[in-house]
Amino acid sequence: MDNNTSPISTVDRALGMRNKKKSFKHWFERMAINVTKVTGSSIAFLVALLIIIGWGVTGPIFHFSDTWQLVINTGTTIVTFLMVFIIQQSQNKDSLAIQLKLNELIAAEERASNRLIVVEDLTQDELEVLKKFYVRLSQLAREGNDLHSSHSVDEAEGVHKHKKHIRQAEHDKR
Repeated sequence: MDNNTSPISTVDRALGMRNKKKSFKHWFERMAINVTKVTGSSIAFLVALLIIIGWGVTGPIFHFSDTWQLVINTGTTIVTFLMVFIIQQSQNKDSLAIQLKLNELIAAEERASNRLIVVEDLTQDELEVLKKFYVRLSQLAREGNDLHSSHSVDEAEGVHKHKKHIRQAEHDKR
């Protein structure tokens, strides 16, 4: 395969070009990363707490007026509204990164089912069916007192049937 068309070189080129793009999308992503880091810190919590305490202390000064209450309500609503989008951006990026890391592990492990690489694209019903397979795999491992080995569902079913057949044959001999 030519180096210019390999999947790795495509990824390398895409990663190399990411710094060249100066669009709103790039700006928003960088801003979301920075805002998420800052707002997730203990200092940000203390600043927010001090703002609330300061607002509460000014209550008697403003006679707990409607305007005094409106200031905190409006401020918190605006911050909450904007933070929803920033947090969602960060969650989407983190989720995609985790999916790609898991996909790499699945692709690298020869015994893993490649069917799981796009599992996030399945419907809820399809995910429930897949979950039943893995619950069954867990049951088979528990029944075989073999919780430390890893198998595919298909392989585990076959191994389980084989073990069951051997146990039955041994039992019949007694």
